Amino acid sequence: MGKNLILTAAIGFHISQLQLFVKSLRRYFKEDICVIIGPRDTEIEKELINYDCICIKQNIDKRDIQLKRYKIFLDFLKDKKYDKILFCDSRDVYFQSNPFKYIYKGSINFFLEDKKINECRFNSEWIAKTYGEKVLKQISHNTISCGGTILAKQDSMKKFLELMIEETSKHKFKKRIKYILTFRRDKGGRGSDQAHGNYIAHNKLIKNSHFYPNASGPIATVYHLKDIRFDKNHKLINSFNEPYSVVHQYDKKWENFLGAINHLKKKLDIE
Repeated sequence: MGKNLILTAAIGFHISQLQLFVKSLRRYFKEDICVIIGPRDTEIEKELINYDCICIKQNIDKRDIQLKRYKIFLDFLKDKKYDKILFCDSRDVYFQSNPFKYIYKGSINFFLEDKKINECRFNSEWIAKTYGEKVLKQISHNTISCGGTILAKQDSMKKFLELMIEETSKHKFKKRIKYILTFRRDKGGRGSDQAHGNYIAHNKLIKNSHFYPNASGPIATVYHLKDIRFDKNHKLINSFNEPYSVVHQYDKKWENFLGAINHLKKKLDIE
């Protein structure tokens, strides 16, 4: 069995935005963590090195990293050999156990939210403005696949990264006319790679794909999570009363998570 790897990005973050991620992760996971940072992110770099992380410095605007991270990660993996890889966000993620201890069914594993695409205005708009209404109609009945947490064997992860590079290049988010005329960014396009990820996932463009429901899987995406419950140790639990391994988007439900986060920060010595 080879080593496992976590891939994430943190360009332009303040150290306070990353501590919960890296400190909770290092409680359970001692293998490789690779983080994309900016050339001026010196404070974050020091903290990451203290926790034995691999830093990739890229001079990229923090608003562009969401789409450019796929190529950076694929380049990083060219001469590496890992068993499994977790691709995830960092600012709004914390860990309750080692995510690689779970027995996953797919060579690539997608983690679903608790709404269908056609029930979410943002996901529907991203797909319509990248692929068009025809594709939206074809996959809108599917449950949203979260683009912020994907776990796969290395070959499947590389295939996913290649497909994301290809899809984000071919199918760009169509800006509203006022932004085209004024050469400005359209804020509506933030997160539009979620459209490409759902297109890849729901069309099963990677062999042996598996989908985990939000309620019962090992990874929680909190924004649409219907049943938010904690055990006596303040860990978020799924429908089997088992603690999730990874908690994502906890900041979308602060009223539910404040106690658990304060408890965890105290254990991790985070101010």
